[in-house]
Amino acid sequence: MSFIPLNITGEQIADIQQQGLKWTVAHAYNNSPYYKKKLEAAGCRPEDVKTLDDLENLPFTDKHDFLKDYPFPLRSVPMSDIVRIHGSSGTTGKRKILCYTKEDVDNWANIFARCYELAGVTKLDRVQIAVGYGLWTAGVGFQNGCERLGAMAVPLGPANVDMHIDMLLDLESTVFCATASMALLLSEELEKRKLTEKIKLKTIILGAERHSASMRKRIQEITGAKHIHDIYGMTELYGPGTGLDCTEHAGIHYWADHFIFEVIDPVTLKPLPVGEEGELVVTTLKKQGTPLIRYRTHDVTRLIPGACACGNPFPRHARISGRTDDMFIFRAVNIYPSQIDDILSGIDGVGSEYQIHLNQDADGRDYMTIRVERTNDAATGEESGLADQVSGRIRKKLLVRSRVEIVDYGTLPRTEKKSKRVFDNRPSE
Repeated sequence: MSFIPLNITGEQIADIQQQGLKWTVAHAYNNSPYYKKKLEAAGCRPEDVKTLDDLENLPFTDKHDFLKDYPFPLRSVPMSDIVRIHGSSGTTGKRKILCYTKEDVDNWANIFARCYELAGVTKLDRVQIAVGYGLWTAGVGFQNGCERLGAMAVPLGPANVDMHIDMLLDLESTVFCATASMALLLSEELEKRKLTEKIKLKTIILGAERHSASMRKRIQEITGAKHIHDIYGMTELYGPGTGLDCTEHAGIHYWADHFIFEVIDPVTLKPLPVGEEGELVVTTLKKQGTPLIRYRTHDVTRLIPGACACGNPFPRHARISGRTDDMFIFRAVNIYPSQIDDILSGIDGVGSEYQIHLNQDADGRDYMTIRVERTNDAATGEESGLADQVSGRIRKKLLVRSRVEIVDYGTLPRTEKKSKRVFDNRPSE
């Protein structure tokens, strides 16, 4: 049984999206007082939505909408229909709470199974899950999708490295699911203990944080995994599993029969042409408990035109390159950490781990210090040359000056969670 409808056509997807958009707007309007008020304030009613072209007339939703009517914001079903809640971090101390009906949980498991299938996972695989469990969507999402596919789930969560290594060796896990930071931490520990030849990993699925090409390369070199896949998703959109890059690694296929993806200019809020980078906006098509209409994810990406060489008929978006809300301003220049990441990835001898420190001197002038590891095989004594390369590239690409410190491989902290990259120590206004 295939979970991916490989025979679906673009016309069929567009028809599903049109019907799903009509249903979502009507469902939200008729069942959520908050949505009804929001839509009416924008001059929109369900009967106004006739085609996909009407999407642009609908109002955006954003993270601040989850602060309204807490603790069940945007709820669009009776309380008796809610079988589960999940939560993600909030910006004002309150978490964003999402409601799930039985059908929501079922749909989520199905689209996650598609992701595993797209990664080549089969019922014969053993899937070791190293992402968080509990209120978060990650762990249960990875596990439900694995079980829906029929593979063996090894649900450790972010346990200690010793336990993960024991399971990799004893159970001969073939698939490892984690944040990139956790995967790097585990890989380096396997290398240190000289166990890389004893594991059976063939596939790694990374999610929850952006990671560089150099980090992926390092993890792959150590583990010998044939493919490292990038999975997309967030709690507001069920959780992880809204899409995954195939073995061509030429963009993330997203399940367009469950979601409409738009890319907008974050300043003008106008949709951008396919191929241009901007902020991802998502509308759900089947979500019952907490439907989303034009939800601003604040993730930066672009839609990829054309068909993929893998033959999968679902459209693609590029890997997430940053977030509109993690941008920092340094000497009047808007900078995303992902830009520093990309620059470092192109310099030989520089590792994947780095930190950006922003400080202010006694004269009130801002300065930026970048601490970056050399690679494991880079020769010592070449710090000044590497530092000059890094600062020179940053100056050329971003038009700002920086101080660069090259540190030994393994100096910067590893974590089972997302790595913190930016440390802004400048006094607030």
